[in-house]
Amino acid sequence: MTELDPALAARIRLVICDIDGTIVRDDKNLSEATIKAVTRARDAGIAVTLISARPASGLGAIVRELRVKGAVGAFNGGTLFEAGGAVIEAHRLAPDDARRAVAMLDEAGVPVWVFADGLWLARDKDALHDDRERKAAQLEPTITRDFTPWLDRADKVVGVSDDYPLVERMENEIGQALGDTANVVRSQRYFLDVTAKVANKGDGAAFLAKAHGVPLDETAAVGDMPNDIPMIRRAGLGVAMGQAADAVREAAGFVTASNEEDGVARLLDLLVEARR
Repeated sequence: MTELDPALAARIRLVICDIDGTIVRDDKNLSEATIKAVTRARDAGIAVTLISARPASGLGAIVRELRVKGAVGAFNGGTLFEAGGAVIEAHRLAPDDARRAVAMLDEAGVPVWVFADGLWLARDKDALHDDRERKAAQLEPTITRDFTPWLDRADKVVGVSDDYPLVERMENEIGQALGDTANVVRSQRYFLDVTAKVANKGDGAAFLAKAHGVPLDETAAVGDMPNDIPMIRRAGLGVAMGQAADAVREAAGFVTASNEEDGVARLLDLLVEARR
């Protein structure tokens, strides 16, 4: 871990955590160490909330297990909702952007998912990484060959492939095509997410800070993937996980341990100690 500025650490009142690769381990579960660290932070006056590329259904169990209070963010911050489930605001893809993203992914041969109306829509019941998505999203896929009926209200379009260079290339190509009106970024090496322009974690972190009544410079944002960089840069304290890619680590002011080593728990304990 790099050195943490004690004065900055002492100011932090809200920690905004990514989920996959960050607050959960690789098996998608919370460790006991992390659960206990969140409780210690809350007792010390430091709130912890969540922001994720997952749909809202994929945050509920973790929200309950951590006893998160207040607003949390799904779809990279495009949908904010109260921990109890009530939606605060939702920003969806423009229909033309959703259609173009699907068409470009289809043309490149990248399997596509669409999230809309609380559904996870897929063309194949045995889709790539579907077991991981079932666990993360807490949903079963709705199988359809035609996404058209949902593309005028899509929360997210996802390209799914283990051809990592292809996913990165599509991030660049779709980003160039839609960059003025959509947010196009990888949430995992094998997932490319296309969401509304404001459905990015930088704006999402700002929305969450406002909802929690905390200035951005008194927040910490923690993540591991390129889609976390906007919030890492905007928060008062940007934190990268130990296993994060170089670009994420370079954007951060502090690097904690990896998710497998309970990096979020270690960070929270450092913040609690700084407040003392």
